[in-house]
Amino acid sequence: MSKHEFFFKIATTPDEFEQIHRLNYQTFSEEIPQHPKNEEQKLVDAFHTENTYIICIKENEVIGMTAIRDNRPFSLDRKIGPVEQSLSFPVNSPCEVRLLSVKKEYRNGRVFLGLAQFLIKYCIKKGYDIAFISGTVRQLKLYGQLGFQPFAQLTGSDEALFQPMYLTKKTFDESIAGRILPPTIPFLPGPVQISNKVMDALSKTPISHRSDLYKEKLEKAKGILGELVNSKYVHIFLGSGTLANDVVAGQLSLETGRGLILANGEFGGRLVEQASRLGLKFDVLQKVWGQAFTRDEIIAELLEETSWIWAVHSETSSGMLNDLGMLREISKQHQLKLCLDCISSLGALEVDLEGVFLATGVSGKAIRALTGLSFVFHHHEVQPSLTLPKYLDLGTYMAKESIPFSQSSNLLEALLAALEDINSETFEKVVATHSFLNNQLKQFGFTIISEENSSPIILTIEIPSCISSVVVGDILYNHGYQLHYESDYLQRRNWIQIACIDHYAASDLEKMAHLLNRVITYEQNALQHALVNGQ
Repeated sequence: MSKHEFFFKIATTPDEFEQIHRLNYQTFSEEIPQHPKNEEQKLVDAFHTENTYIICIKENEVIGMTAIRDNRPFSLDRKIGPVEQSLSFPVNSPCEVRLLSVKKEYRNGRVFLGLAQFLIKYCIKKGYDIAFISGTVRQLKLYGQLGFQPFAQLTGSDEALFQPMYLTKKTFDESIAGRILPPTIPFLPGPVQISNKVMDALSKTPISHRSDLYKEKLEKAKGILGELVNSKYVHIFLGSGTLANDVVAGQLSLETGRGLILANGEFGGRLVEQASRLGLKFDVLQKVWGQAFTRDEIIAELLEETSWIWAVHSETSSGMLNDLGMLREISKQHQLKLCLDCISSLGALEVDLEGVFLATGVSGKAIRALTGLSFVFHHHEVQPSLTLPKYLDLGTYMAKESIPFSQSSNLLEALLAALEDINSETFEKVVATHSFLNNQLKQFGFTIISEENSSPIILTIEIPSCISSVVVGDILYNHGYQLHYESDYLQRRNWIQIACIDHYAASDLEKMAHLLNRVITYEQNALQHALVNGQ
């Protein structure tokens, strides 16, 4: 059996709903005489079509459940009037939790705890700020341990008395269940977990971007960044990686000749779009996502008037690492100006920008600072241009006299704090995490995209077409593991990604991989069961 004996999910299959109706009957007809008994031994809730059910699965059995709905009136509204009238504080986005039930043999606390922890994550993601429940008076101590607080008068009959209760993030955090809930572990290409050191730096008192102290700090950051990637110049922009790539496109618009853009993923495609928007003259070498470019393919696309190449170094949309050494050799051999999007690779891999004309990076991914700053690296002197928008003109930033535009000293302080922690050990951890997870996932039989030319930054898994990657990603998220699955380009391909750029305990990596396998195996079995039974 999997190390995860239990796991929790949103009910989606006919068999799960059938088991829910039977558990509902066992609890609220046989055990708590709230509803009459019947021969079918099934109880379909009055709000079944509006309910979202959180269930606990052991092997293929539903052993616990609770239901959430946000349509008014709530069942509790019908009993005590609008719930807001019984509270002393405002309510903005409420939901109602009902039918909290666990099979008797599993009432050891673990299932109730898991349901509550899954519930709070689900509610936060949905934007609810409070959840109401009618708690049976037989389990008030348990409800209190989960964070529910009583309010208003009792409802029901002498045989089945209920206490109106509410749950907020604050009451949950202060409860036993909340205090032992581990923080969500992000496996995202960005943002990553931000250290206390970086957050402390962010909260320093702001200083003027015109001051000598700011200039000193800016030059220090630029010096560290330049040394990190072997670049003579680096300029820091207040904006995202898209801004930095627009700055590169702006510089390429001043070049003569045509360009060649390499696209084998989402972000190569974005370079094509950005180049088009700035009216660049270029050709495109397009390949299937995750397939490597060969030397012969690239050279075959070069024309006499080709003067530059633009590519993504680590194409995170597929987990592909494009060959920087090969691109540099081709560019040198054919006297081309090589431009690179290093937004994902900067801070995660050893990157040497020798021989690279222009390259870009950001603060909010593997650098492990806050999102909001982007960088352009180069070796050559750049003069201001009178034809480019001033904010996109790299030459404007070359001026030594003053900072050309307003900048954030807080983001700069956070960047400096993060840069202090990047070293060779950082890169080794990324590779080790990638290797560990790659081996784990291959043992489970997963299909890994770009395995032969994979970037150690991220793993891309192809989810079987019969299963929704969103369903799988949501389950993992509500268990405390935030994988990368919400981007449109991933959902279109039914892919899930696991980034390796954060700092992880080996035990967390193993638990996450086993849970992922457990969830996918369960979903496959559930589908097969439905097909066999004609559901």
